[in-house]
Amino acid sequence: MTTPEAPRPLRIAVIGLAGAGKSTCATLIEEFARDKGLAHARVKLATPLYDLQAEVYRRAGGSLAVGAQDQVLMEALADAMRRIRPESLADDFTARLAAVDADLVVNDDLRDPHVDAPALRAHGFRILRVTCDEELRQTRLAGRGDPSRADRSTREIDLITPDAVLDNGSDLHTYRSAVHELLGSWL
Repeated sequence: MTTPEAPRPLRIAVIGLAGAGKSTCATLIEEFARDKGLAHARVKLATPLYDLQAEVYRRAGGSLAVGAQDQVLMEALADAMRRIRPESLADDFTARLAAVDADLVVNDDLRDPHVDAPALRAHGFRILRVTCDEELRQTRLAGRGDPSRADRSTREIDLITPDAVLDNGSDLHTYRSAVHELLGSWL
């Protein structure tokens, strides 16, 4: 007699340009999980980059607001890690993912279509692309406290084929409803 396999956790990678609403989407996904009584976790690919960014700022004697991104520095750090070993960020992510016991896992910083996206796909991640009007995106970016902005790391984002696309160009209530409706169809 065989025993049925436990259901795989729902794994979602949210992609999009900076300011499109990826972090907001990830928060709405976590909200959905809480509402459904599901254990959830957010696992970032860029955790090593955030750690290195903090160390660079500490060593340079500078300060960085909580949650701020020095995007130029982050891109340079990612380039260096990938030059040394292209799989370094994906392997670090996979190791941290293995320690996560959750019904729903969300990632909101996938950008690389060549190594990282295939690695996440191999671990069962569905890809959700978030879009919005360019003028709105620029307005959102202007309101953030990032010391530098750069879009180079997302120049190949169109090479990542999404399973779904959501527009984040209206109010939060409409966006929340769209995210929750999609997740309901994926469960």
